[in-house]
Amino acid sequence: MSCPICEKETDPRFRPFCSKRCADVDLGKWLGGEYAVPSRDPEDIERALDEAERQRAKPH
Repeated sequence: MSCPICEKETDPRFRPFCSKRCADVDLGKWLGGEYAVPSRDPEDIERALDEAERQRAKPH
């Protein structure tokens, strides 16, 4: 099995990753919202549009 981040061989201590660094990179992707499950639920779509509008309206 190879590491999903860098494709090196996995280390049993950090499985399914090869190192703590790759595990942390993956965690950062989760926390940063890079991994998401798409939804077709109209309420989810409406909520996402409302949040995008709020973010756009914030002063920079």
